[in-house]
Amino acid sequence: MALDHEQRFGNKNAARPAANGNAARGRKPAAAQAQSGQAPATEAKPRGDAKPKLQVQKAKKLRLRSPSQDIKNKAQKLKEVRVDLNEIEPVRLQKALSSSGVGSRREMEEWIEAGLVTVNGKKASLGDKVGPQDKVLVKGDQIKLKWPDRLPRVIMYHKEEGEIVTRDDPEGRVTVFDRLPQAKSSRWVAIGRLDVNTAGLLLITTSGELANRMMHPSFEVEREYSVRVLGDLTPEIMKEMTKGVELEDGEARFDRIFQTGGQEESANQWFNVVIKEGRNREVRRMFEHFGLTVSRLMRVRFGNIGLPPRLKRGQFYELNAAEVAAVMKWSNLTVTGGKKTGGQRRGSPRKPKAARSE
Repeated sequence: MALDHEQRFGNKNAARPAANGNAARGRKPAAAQAQSGQAPATEAKPRGDAKPKLQVQKAKKLRLRSPSQDIKNKAQKLKEVRVDLNEIEPVRLQKALSSSGVGSRREMEEWIEAGLVTVNGKKASLGDKVGPQDKVLVKGDQIKLKWPDRLPRVIMYHKEEGEIVTRDDPEGRVTVFDRLPQAKSSRWVAIGRLDVNTAGLLLITTSGELANRMMHPSFEVEREYSVRVLGDLTPEIMKEMTKGVELEDGEARFDRIFQTGGQEESANQWFNVVIKEGRNREVRRMFEHFGLTVSRLMRVRFGNIGLPPRLKRGQFYELNAAEVAAVMKWSNLTVTGGKKTGGQRRGSPRKPKAARSE
């Protein structure tokens, strides 16, 4: 079931498309910045052949009213939960290094192949596994590996158009990781991607297990998008979209599609679509298949987490420990990311009211 943010954590689990303009994006106009003494964004010096990159203003944190004392007590207990390191199973060396913030997994594989990594005094090889008791050196320096022995962190970020979901862009474009706070003791992992022209909910976590659980096709986790469509989307086309259409990379379909706003005589209409895949530009390509243009696309839900209406563009909200524990439970994981025994949880929450009325 979806998290009941309003009753349990002081946050609604729903969203409506934000208005255009600087106000909706949470930015001040250039003139207002000058009056307030805030310097406008300036270009940083490029490194190597990379294009110059703008110095990015950090995203603002959404602050909510203080939760109840019961929630505070539960959150504190969850923060104190630790797993005995001796119970943690060994993992592949490159994964352990990447999760500890040393570098990307691909980069770690290259370093291992180049003989720059040793484990317990021996040169490492691809496929080696390490545990908490192993001593790992990279380029001669000992690495303090981080292990999933506690509750992970999860951030909801309202991504803006123009930002890309990557760690480093050679073209110098703004990335979501430029905007968000650094993870000091681990490495942020984006749960799914949004293309440069798509806004909305982006989930970021320190748990690779949670990210894999929510992204892997076998778990069929729902993604819900709010779409502004230019063109005549007829009931017949909507039925075809739910039955399935053939795209260049295989069949695709919407689980649900329903209208949410717009005048009948208007050229632009708002619809919500629910899909269980994360293929590149899949929602846009579905509409383009029928000669329709998507003029705006915004993700409003991923799994059981919805985009709160108070979370404006360019803002982020970090889930408290009780909320993170609820997400882990919904994902059939322990609080530290281990797999629970038993049946697999369902990949989708209850249907929205608008969808049930179809």
